[in-house]
Amino acid sequence: MISETELLSMLQHGAHKAMEDIYLRYWEDVLDAAYKRVRDEEIAQDICQEIFISLWENRANIQLKGPLIAYFLGAVKYRVINYFRSSQLKEKHKEDLRLLICGETELSAAQGLILKELHQEVEEAIQELPEKMRIIFSMSRQEEKSIREISEELDLSAQTVKNQISSALKVMKKRLSYLLLLFIFILFI
Repeated sequence: MISETELLSMLQHGAHKAMEDIYLRYWEDVLDAAYKRVRDEEIAQDICQEIFISLWENRANIQLKGPLIAYFLGAVKYRVINYFRSSQLKEKHKEDLRLLICGETELSAAQGLILKELHQEVEEAIQELPEKMRIIFSMSRQEEKSIREISEELDLSAQTVKNQISSALKVMKKRLSYLLLLFIFILFI
């Protein structure tokens, strides 16, 4: 078995085999550590994958002072913290938007009208998506189902579901990019 020091040296020189050996040696521990913190297998897998991708992308600059497992456990800790921070921020934005759409905040008549039109534009953009993409996108964003739930319900691979959601988001961003400016505008009228 190759030592950690040798693996890291090989990794720094771009050896794919070293990365494969590190992955096989540590992925289960990294996944387990992430799962213990987030209690969601899909999110834990994403965190694990991000950590190994980051290791590969930054291989030339890695300077470890301790064992590799310590590096991985530290990376899990920070990725989990970032995950919870970003999900809390997303929830706050979703709640703010929900309050605006439901009219639970005080809006002027003009702001309310513009917001109603924005909501209609988003709905129209969703309806213009190809049928399969629209169904998957709606299940993901409106019904808030996980990728796994969608893939099981529609008998599709998780990767197909991810690809469809990604494609839908690209189409929506392209189609509705001007709405961000309008949304900001209504907040400051």
